[in-house]
Amino acid sequence: MKPKEGAAIYLITGVMASGKSTVAQLLAEQFDRAVHLRGDTFRRMIVKGREELLPDASEEATRQLRLRYRLAAAAADTYADAGFTVVVQDVVIGPMLEEFVSFIRHRPLYVVVLAPGEEAVAAREAARGKKGYGLWTVAGLNGILHNETPKIGLWLDTSELTPEETVSEIMRRSAEAASV
Repeated sequence: MKPKEGAAIYLITGVMASGKSTVAQLLAEQFDRAVHLRGDTFRRMIVKGREELLPDASEEATRQLRLRYRLAAAAADTYADAGFTVVVQDVVIGPMLEEFVSFIRHRPLYVVVLAPGEEAVAAREAARGKKGYGLWTVAGLNGILHNETPKIGLWLDTSELTPEETVSEIMRRSAEAASV
């Protein structure tokens, strides 16, 4: 059964290997008119001069991260204005979560934080083809998620949930718990 239609924006965030890509795709597929917007695409568009966000981020790397977030928010708003439900997927943790939310003008906006335990993240990272962790560690990034990220939206410990079960939880609980 398809949910009631109406343009909305969902932000799916969490640490690397928390299941954002899979969950965002499955969530977008629940709607008749939907967009899966991968925020990292904007980072990869920079051909020269890109600075990666490392644990001791430079001022330029942080500026580029904000640029990426503003571009993702603007694209999400534009798609939503055209009547699409937009599922934005990116790593938006720490104090930047509130900033990202402020960049999105369209409502309703639902924030969903995927927060599986460190063991589950490490196992998922080991099982996938692409590797997200290098200088970052699962414990380090997870510490930022749990200790520095504002507790807004719907936080889901997905350690024991399949992607399909996670989407069901989001669909069931987003109106009450994820709306910002």
